[in-house]
Formats: sequence, C-alpha cells, structure tokens
Amino acid sequence: MQAFFQAISPIELDAYEQALKTQTEVAQRAKHAQAQQLERLRYQAALAQHQYNQVDPDNRLVAAELERRWEAALAALKQAEEAFVLHPREAETPPILPPELKAAFTHIAQQLPEIWPQEEILPTPHKKALLRCLIDKVVIHRLAPDHVQTRIVWKGGETTTVLVPVTVGAFRRLSSAAEMEATILELSRQAKSDEEIAAGLTELGHSSPKNRQAVLPSTVKTIRLKHRIFQKRSQSHPRRIPGYLTIPQIAQALEVTAHWIYHLIRCGKIEVARDQPTGLYLFPDQPETLNLFQQLKAGTLQNLRF
Repeated sequence: MQAFFQAISPIELDAYEQALKTQTEVAQRAKHAQAQQLERLRYQAALAQHQYNQVDPDNRLVAAELERRWEAALAALKQAEEAFVLHPREAETPPILPPELKAAFTHIAQQLPEIWPQEEILPTPHKKALLRCLIDKVVIHRLAPDHVQTRIVWKGGETTTVLVPVTVGAFRRLSSAAEMEATILELSRQAKSDEEIAAGLTELGHSSPKNRQAVLPSTVKTIRLKHRIFQKRSQSHPRRIPGYLTIPQIAQALEVTAHWIYHLIRCGKIEVARDQPTGLYLFPDQPETLNLFQQLKAGTLQNLRF
C-alpha cells in the first residue's frame, strides 16, 4: 500500500494537475482542428452547390455528377456537425482540482497511512473505491514462475513498479531452488536443525513454495531426506517390533514411500489402529501381509483391514 500512499501525496497531486493542464491544452488544439475541419466541409458543400447551380440543365450527365458531389458534401458536413455536438472535445478533460479540494486531499494523504488498517473507520469497500479512483490500469508480467512484475499506472501518468512473489506448487519451480538446496545440504551436514536452517533461509529472503512469507522446517526436512541426510539413527534404520511390520519396513519392501501408506490410512483404504504401547501402526509379520499390500499397490484390491 506504500505506493498508494505515495500516489496521493501533494507532489503527486501537483503532477496530476500538470497532467490535466496538458490534457486540456491537447483537447483545445483538437477542438480547434475540428472547427477548422467543419469550416472546410462547409466550404466544400457551398462550392458543390454553386457548381451544380451553374451547370446547364440540358447537360444531364454533368448535372447528375455535380448533384451527387453536392449530396456527398452535405452528408459529410452533417456527420461532422453531429459528431461535434454529441462528443465535444472539452468534455473529455476533467476539471483542475480547486485549491480547497487539493488541501483536503493533502490532509487525507497525511492521515491515511494511520487510519488505513482501522476497519471501523475505513471499511474494505471504501478502500477499494479509493484505489479504483486513483488507479488507471495495472499491467502484470510474469518474470519467473514465482515472481510477477506489477506496474501500476496512476491517474495523471505516474507509474509504480513492484516485484510481487507468488506461490508455486513445487520446490523446483522456485527461482532460488538450487541456491536453497545447496545451503540446506551444507548446513544439514553441519548438524544444524531443520528449524535453524529454515530461520536462516527466511532471513536471507527465501520462502517455501506455498508460503511466500518464510521457509518452513518441513521444506528443509524434505530436501534433507531426499539426499538421505538423517538427523536420527532411527530414520535410516526403521524400528523393528518382534512379530510385526512397521510402515517404514513395508514401504521399503514395496519400494514406495511411507507417505503413500499413511495417505491410504487417512483415506480409510487401510483400516488399522495404532498400537497403544508404541504408538505405531503395526501389521502382522507374515508373507500374506506383504502380498495384500502388493495387490493394493497393483490396484487389484481397493481396501485392507487389519
């Protein structure tokens, strides 16, 4: 909103008045040219009438041609006169701001940044109305998947260009993905926690794909695990429970991710209760268990229940 507050500053109001003055001068020149055009058309119509009146009536071919020219000149004159009446050039130019109105706007410009966040004083519909009054057009150009360049053209001709970050659906679509990944790997190998790395990247101006405000620890963890950098031994060596298979063990046997199995549990396609003592999802350590999971993976089974 800083660009909006700057646009209604006294300096911008002076620029707006100067633009209106220039526009008025252009409109006056156009009106003068239009008046000259009308005079030229009136002269051509009068000349065509005079030529028609002077022709010998017995010379029908010449008389018919001169009559056609006269009618065409009259039609052109009528069309120009109607356009001048219906669309006068001076009506296209807005009036210059009176001194009292300019003073009022100057006072508003000084107070607006303070009252803008106060919804009870300045409701959202009023804010939108203010913006619509001042903005002429907005031009958006996508420079990269995660950034767009926005150029605001204000009334009066002034412009403001802003680089706006936008969310993307994948880490690889971030402009700084390679740089972030290299930093995550380097700091992870130095035993820095995901939270510390995320905070440091945020301070450097980076962000996660779907969160343009900060880098999330989960983003750091995803990249770290992708390169098999583990913070705990249990991550690289799945926990073993005698007589049972855990989700990481099944995922390793099926060559799928553990997230895929957790997703099926949340969706209800796999019905299983957590083991109370361990807090884990446990499955019987039997060949039949893996066989059922293989069928689920292949799509020949739709649901499993344990």
